[in-house]
Amino acid sequence: MIRHFLLFSFIFVAAFFQVSQNKTTVFIIGDSTAANKLTTAYPETGWGMPFSYFFDQTVEVNNLAKNGRSTRTFLSEGLWNTALSTMKKGDYVLIQFGHNDESKEKTDRYTSPDQYKENLTKFVNEARAKQATPILITPVSRRKFDKDGNALETHKEYTPLVKEIAAKLNVPLIDLDEKSQKLYQQFGEENSKLLFLQLQANEHPNYPEGKIDNTHFNELGARKIAQIVLQEIKSLNLPLAQHIIKPIVKK
Repeated sequence: MIRHFLLFSFIFVAAFFQVSQNKTTVFIIGDSTAANKLTTAYPETGWGMPFSYFFDQTVEVNNLAKNGRSTRTFLSEGLWNTALSTMKKGDYVLIQFGHNDESKEKTDRYTSPDQYKENLTKFVNEARAKQATPILITPVSRRKFDKDGNALETHKEYTPLVKEIAAKLNVPLIDLDEKSQKLYQQFGEENSKLLFLQLQANEHPNYPEGKIDNTHFNELGARKIAQIVLQEIKSLNLPLAQHIIKPIVKK
């Protein structure tokens, strides 16, 4: 009886391991705009959080994006090595950095344009060495409008660098900077606040003094950005798009 139980347990574990190994993993590497958030930060939400629910059971999303990380610190802290350690053939790597790389006043994370390009190149080449598919994503735009109500570019220096590396290395590109600006423009200067972590004093217990943040999203904003990324994956005709959950149409 015990022998049969052990045999069954071994078969079950082996089958589970095999199913897990056969799954496609989508890695997200980047900064706080994509990262998973603690409950103490709610309603702040990274776009990688809702993104994980868009795929069928053959796909697993591993969101390794972290608050405050640049390409430089993501490498120096070993976060990239964590991704590489389990990366395998057929996986995908969504790469979105820029907010912290361009912050010259924050010397602990600032990355020069040349080093930024070198780091993006490293991510791409090492992902390809694992037979995974890298996808470069321009940094999602901050919310900023001019006096006439036009959404403004907020990554003028670093967005072109992502495009440059994508073209040079023939990497699929998602221009999230441009797409997110268009989203904010559609909402308008005032209503676009509804996409961000903007709270009045005593409106939420996590932010008793309130919060006016034009960089980080709330649940609605994160979902809208995640949907843009999803639509761009479809537009790029990547095989991953075949595993996006299709809505059930009731007849």
